[in-house]
Amino acid sequence: MDIMTETLPISIQVSNDLVAEIKNIAAISNKLEAQLNFHTMTANWYGDEADILQINFYLVAINEFGNVAKQAPNVEVETFADDVVLLSSNNMLIDCHVAITATELELIRQQPKLLSGYLAKKLSKILNLIADRQQLTQI
Repeated sequence: MDIMTETLPISIQVSNDLVAEIKNIAAISNKLEAQLNFHTMTANWYGDEADILQINFYLVAINEFGNVAKQAPNVEVETFADDVVLLSSNNMLIDCHVAITATELELIRQQPKLLSGYLAKKLSKILNLIADRQQLTQI
């Protein structure tokens, strides 16, 4: 059996702090990663195999968020919102750091069922902003 070793164009990585803080966030992020890759594929983001946009989402707690822009010297830093920063070293690779704010964290703690839909909305919104910037179809 051949195991798929190619990485998907969109990946979601969750910080250790969030994994410790929010039950199920890793499993929900894995499922969401598959959904977002599917949505972008059906929106024809990957027509040219030589020119595939890679997007790495890094979900972090708000207290981990302040250092993001400082970590990357030769990178274009774009702040989408007070809790979203994009770093791109070239046009086809975007690292997107997304903070879960204290308010969001509290809401998710009180109502864990909201996590999946909330993350899907937040990351889809960011992907649509990226789509506009890259002249791609929104998902």
